[in-house]
Amino acid sequence: MKNIAIIGTGYVGLVTGVCLSEIGHHVTCVDIDQAKIETLQQGISPIYEPGLEELTKDNVQRGRLHFTTSYHQAFAEAEVIFIAVGTPQNPDGSANLTYVQQVSEQIGRHLTRRDTVIVTKSTVPVGTNRKVRDWIISQAPVDTRIHTVSNPEFLREGSAVQDTFQGDRIVIGTDSPFASILMEEVYSPFGLPIFSTDIESAELIKYASNAFLATKISFINEIANLCEKLGANVEDVAAGMGMDTRIGSQFLRAGIGYGGSCFPKDTKALVQLAGDVQHNFDLLESVIRVNHEQQRKLFTKAMEVLGSLQGKRIAMLGLAFKPNTDDMREAASLILIEELQKAGADIIAYDPIAMKKAQAILGDTIEYSQSVTECIQNADAAMIVTEWEDIKNTPLSTYVEQMKTPVILDGRNCYTIEEAAGYPVSYYSIGRPSSTT
Repeated sequence: MKNIAIIGTGYVGLVTGVCLSEIGHHVTCVDIDQAKIETLQQGISPIYEPGLEELTKDNVQRGRLHFTTSYHQAFAEAEVIFIAVGTPQNPDGSANLTYVQQVSEQIGRHLTRRDTVIVTKSTVPVGTNRKVRDWIISQAPVDTRIHTVSNPEFLREGSAVQDTFQGDRIVIGTDSPFASILMEEVYSPFGLPIFSTDIESAELIKYASNAFLATKISFINEIANLCEKLGANVEDVAAGMGMDTRIGSQFLRAGIGYGGSCFPKDTKALVQLAGDVQHNFDLLESVIRVNHEQQRKLFTKAMEVLGSLQGKRIAMLGLAFKPNTDDMREAASLILIEELQKAGADIIAYDPIAMKKAQAILGDTIEYSQSVTECIQNADAAMIVTEWEDIKNTPLSTYVEQMKTPVILDGRNCYTIEEAAGYPVSYYSIGRPSSTT
């Protein structure tokens, strides 16, 4: 088993560190946030991710997982150092590499081994790993040998632990045979397929993968919009398409667009990256534009159904960008709330997990409730924004009993048209016929 250091205890860094310790490696995670480190030392996860806190606590107790603010302590015995810090968007959509450069220089100052493998886990533009090596060498002792590796992550929020242990592949990009062998030893306990390639190809694989999935989402949402105008049912269309093995059924679920920390940022970064080499990525620019419009879909439907929204009470069911996470980044709920408030609506919201993070963003500009039933009481309309299980499992009879007018705008197609037809509700979904009484 290897001694591993992880720089950054955000979503990617923490999940990576915890899972590597679970397969037997000795892992030290380093972060400059003292409060976060103290929380993690107690085995408490600062982010919501199914199974993560239990694994964190267990491996801390077993002595395989450590947290510190000291680079010196983290790197003392490290054979492999993972960079897993944030790469936020610049105003032009490109990736901001400030944190990557800062930690690279810290690595150089604190290295104690002559041969060290540096693995970039952060999502970075093509060419970044070459820069990482230069940044490290600029601060390192003259006889230091740096072996850089691009090792992109493919974690889905809400199932990141499962994805780590049951992923489709592990991508390793390096021009160092020494690093390639060491990384295969690190990852071999997972028993997953390992795809080895050059650094630049590995860097591009992450962006290309996310951009392709975002394209599938925007495509099926455009088909859904066409279905509404032609009287077709997007679920049947998607099912028929998905039976073709060349297409596949995944990411063909119509809704109100994608969000979160990856797809929006990575698609914009890839467009910017293409522009840097004078390539117009017209397809991806259209994908981004379609998604931008789709996230406002429920607002448009509300205006069509209710007319003026001035003074109307709108119940928003779900705030996180997807179920099983508390992540509010690029969430459709935030865009919808902004549009609804401009139109004069009063908003009351419910989310089983993301309420605290939502309040940190929205403050007291909206009301908050503790259940679906409480949220929809006396509402003029209910918007289903996130398909949490307790929202999906709420009987339609509850809407009839609790709402002022049972108007349901379902952005995630949680109910069937047949179900809706059995109740005195006005039910509008995405890409399917409406059911009104």
